[in-house]
Amino acid sequence: MKRLTLAATTALLLSACTTMEPAGDMSAAPTGIDVPEVAEGTLSEQTMKTVTERLSSDEFEGRAPGTAGEEKTVAYLIEQFARAGLTPGNNGSWVQNVPLVEITGKDFAPLTIVGGNGEPMSLDFGDDWVGVSYREDAATSLENSELVFVGYGINAPEKGWNDYAGLDMRGKTAVILVNDPDFGAQTLEGPFGGKAMTYYGRWTYKYEEAGRQGAAGAIIIHDTAPASYGWNVVESSWSGPQAYAARGANAPMMTKMNGWVQKSVAERIMQAAGQNLAQLSAAAKQKGFQAVPLGLTASTSFENDIRTFQSRNVIGMLPGSERPDEYVMHTAHWDHLGRCKPAPDGDDICNGAVDNATGTAALVALAEAHAKAGAADRSLVFLAVTAEESGLLGADYYAANPVFPLDQTVGGINMDAFQVAGPARDVTVVGPGKSELDLFMNAALESEGRVATPNPKPEAGYYYRSDHFAFAKRGVPMLYIDGGEDLVAGGTIAGAEVARDYTENRYHGPKDEYNPTWDWSGVMSDLELFYRIGRMLAESDSWPNWNPGDEFKATRDADCADGPCGS
Repeated sequence: MKRLTLAATTALLLSACTTMEPAGDMSAAPTGIDVPEVAEGTLSEQTMKTVTERLSSDEFEGRAPGTAGEEKTVAYLIEQFARAGLTPGNNGSWVQNVPLVEITGKDFAPLTIVGGNGEPMSLDFGDDWVGVSYREDAATSLENSELVFVGYGINAPEKGWNDYAGLDMRGKTAVILVNDPDFGAQTLEGPFGGKAMTYYGRWTYKYEEAGRQGAAGAIIIHDTAPASYGWNVVESSWSGPQAYAARGANAPMMTKMNGWVQKSVAERIMQAAGQNLAQLSAAAKQKGFQAVPLGLTASTSFENDIRTFQSRNVIGMLPGSERPDEYVMHTAHWDHLGRCKPAPDGDDICNGAVDNATGTAALVALAEAHAKAGAADRSLVFLAVTAEESGLLGADYYAANPVFPLDQTVGGINMDAFQVAGPARDVTVVGPGKSELDLFMNAALESEGRVATPNPKPEAGYYYRSDHFAFAKRGVPMLYIDGGEDLVAGGTIAGAEVARDYTENRYHGPKDEYNPTWDWSGVMSDLELFYRIGRMLAESDSWPNWNPGDEFKATRDADCADGPCGS
């Protein structure tokens, strides 16, 4: 589950972020874009194996920020970046400090629902609900807070849509549907992007909007299809230590408690209120929906252990030979969940082999290959960020405090979780048609004899759930490409099964572990695409922009208006 920072909502809405995961035309070729030919890279499969295995070993304890696992991870990455031929990327240092707060809830009382036509409900933490506090308070208490069903919890003035219209939410708890009102559409047409999730559908937005409304609590109703992951992911990700950006004195208002309940639990709550969840959900899809007070109250309490600490982004670079002050970015997150809910065999280390030891290993392998090829015209930056799993915190901190100015950053590539499933005929493009970077991607695909397939699950909103988004929302064009699902062995049926099996059985759990029998051929093919794209951008003299109509184009245009971006 890819969390976004608290700052993301405001910045995104100010950028009029309303059309997400567009279909786009990936073949459109604007004139004037220089897409040079480049030779293939010398990429090491052994490097991918070695780095992935080491980072995901139990020795690294799941790579949680602020732990001994971070210390080992950062030291290992510095060693590997130096070995690959990089130089320190932050004014002589390999790291950028990222101030974080870790809040660990404990001693959870049941979530007690009182009122309506039945006996009080006592809901167990973990099985029925999970909850955390974003506030840096030693204790959290929600006492007899009135429950209000607010549909999708959206306030979008530009769409004439306000699920909080006429409400005073002070002291109350919002009960919110996951995703957005267009979920279930068959096309990309609709006020909220059709079947493509908008940012209004992300849980981060829902909690932040509830806070802006003055709510005491916010509870999202989990449903596997619109959430795009099962309850096991929610329970694992929202239990144990939670890292957040340090809020500071002028932080936006937040609820006391943000949580989730199982759909079956929500159905019981609605029944106790004399309501029907399916009927309320249908009504909430319609413009003009009015929130429904449920006549129930919610209470719970828990203690919080609070720790402030510095985590670190790791930055290496290969200086350019002709235009060293122009930068091509490569990003991947080094962190994972640390220790988490144990598997039946007692294993409680979330090793994060696929997510995202593979992506971090790719940074090392790409750096190695680019160093062997020699300096490109532009500088190549390799950024391993922290706290992605806590809400893209490391990427967002870098993008808000860039070592290399964003108006001198040409664009970039993000790598998150390579599926080790053998070769595919395609790659999955998340957010296709968004920028002129597609021209570089298409040229690389043609060189490899492969094709681009739009994201098969635009309703999941994946473009807004990984580290590149921190750059994109600030105007820097970024590509996010996943492995393909049209596998050479078994086609799309086999590819879909690989994705399903990983999501249900290993994603964000203790069994995302390195397997020495993995077939790396597909990963290496994907890595060659990333190498070619990065090299072409570094050898080009063009500055690719977002396509007309994209929500991030205005930000990039404004940044470039005074002369940077290749003027």
